[in-house]
Amino acid sequence: MAQDNKNMDKKSGFCISNSTFYSKRPAIPLPPNTSLDITTFISSRPHCTTTAFIDATNERHVSYSELWSTVDSLSFSLSSTWGVRKGHVILILSPNSLSFPLVCLSVMSLGALITTTNPLNTTREISKQIADSKPFLAFTTPELAPKLAGSGIPVILLGGEKGSFGNLKILTTLEEMVKGERKEVRVKERVCQNDAAALLYSSGTTGESKGVVSSHRNMIAMVQTIIGRFRLNDEDQRNGNTFICTVPMFHIYGLVAFATGLLAAGATIVVLPKFEMNDLLLAISKYKVSYFPLVPPILVAMANHADHIKKNYDLSSLKHVLSGGAPLGKEVIEGFLEKFPNVVIMQGYGLTESTGIGATTDCLEESRRYGTAGLLSPSTEAKIVDPESGKALGVNQTGELWLRSHTVMKGYFNNHEATISTLTSDGWLKSGDVCYFDEDGFLFVVDRLKELIKYKGYQVPPAELEALLLTHPEIADAAVIPFPDKNVGQFPMAYVVRKAGSNLSENEIMDFVAKQVAPYKRIRRVAFIDSVPKNASGKILRKDLIKMATSGSKL
Repeated sequence: MAQDNKNMDKKSGFCISNSTFYSKRPAIPLPPNTSLDITTFISSRPHCTTTAFIDATNERHVSYSELWSTVDSLSFSLSSTWGVRKGHVILILSPNSLSFPLVCLSVMSLGALITTTNPLNTTREISKQIADSKPFLAFTTPELAPKLAGSGIPVILLGGEKGSFGNLKILTTLEEMVKGERKEVRVKERVCQNDAAALLYSSGTTGESKGVVSSHRNMIAMVQTIIGRFRLNDEDQRNGNTFICTVPMFHIYGLVAFATGLLAAGATIVVLPKFEMNDLLLAISKYKVSYFPLVPPILVAMANHADHIKKNYDLSSLKHVLSGGAPLGKEVIEGFLEKFPNVVIMQGYGLTESTGIGATTDCLEESRRYGTAGLLSPSTEAKIVDPESGKALGVNQTGELWLRSHTVMKGYFNNHEATISTLTSDGWLKSGDVCYFDEDGFLFVVDRLKELIKYKGYQVPPAELEALLLTHPEIADAAVIPFPDKNVGQFPMAYVVRKAGSNLSENEIMDFVAKQVAPYKRIRRVAFIDSVPKNASGKILRKDLIKMATSGSKL
């Protein structure tokens, strides 16, 4: 859809002739070469002679030259020895590590798809993803290898030695692959920007996660946006930029930004395998970290314990915190700035389906538009659509947010029905979020049509937990809602209808769920109810339950 500058309000970015909001940020053109994969795009950019990665657990440094040499060796081994071809799906089950980006970059350079999964997921949850994506190979650690037992997938170990892992077929280790001698010339298949690069699973409203297929074009556009956002193209900005990666690399933001994207700017990335506040603060101090991505509960914790933190850790290098997952309110922003006045808060909004891109605040002044998710990202268009009538709305009108940009996914993996219900024929992505744009073009997220629960930044689909609860022989009906909590954001709370004669307890229900899901999905509060409120079509009235839970009233 062409931009009509004559009918566009420069203040809000809204074009009255086509009811479209346009980004107020400078556009970012795609590379003209259509035969380009994300790995080649990143590696071909000019780099400073800096360290690419630092492992905070053992202080190992990986230079850029070592990084690209290792990626080349690994991709050669995958292709020539293990037969990985364009279109194959390769699974990685691992916490954050230096191996994670090596595997991702190598796999994508071949035109194969990298698919990731949360190490906290149970064997049951992982097996469902494997059944859908059908990986050709899997990379995992010795500690996590048992979760792949029975999958039938050939496994390559990240660290450790080949040993006995039940009935797993262990092919080799990453170290052996990289050290292997080349005995033939690799013939690399042609990879285009439109080819699939990644397959990440996004929580859906039906209780089943859907595989989001992102192209090389999607990822290249995401990388360019990141570089532009932090002005990392500028020579004075490229030197001395150190990011700390606590964001999970299996997540879209961690994968595209920290496992791949920031490498295009020559940044140094400090890697932590998991979040632990003491280790995190020590690493920021030791490695002079300047950029720190976090979720709102961590920002709140830092503000609440600022005196202790400043007494015991040197955070003088920290210049920016990057918050995502939920908009920050005035009290949180000003409370943090009072304790850390030299740190700029930046925020962002995005979806797995939009390769993490949507809207951002890129300076403190923008973040002080309290409650906003920011201005539309470069080269991004948006609509606000009435969910009932389908009518496109204007400034300060609330409806479902639709997005269109080079970062919008190709579609859902082997799920045509879900794809056509989410992507329009002319490229609009229906976000499932209820939003509005104000008169200055700032996006505000009001509610979620998708009704996902955000626990410490993790997405928890209520329908998945409801389906699990209904498998219990003593439960007649159930509904799961987000319960607000200042420490974690939200946690899952269940309303349960017990079958006649049942004395099922709250703890028994929580234990039943805990044994079958990842820790972040666990039910942490249960209330019993005579019947679950539903509308005429049978849809659970979650808003009524949320109101009841937070007010202490009864239906």
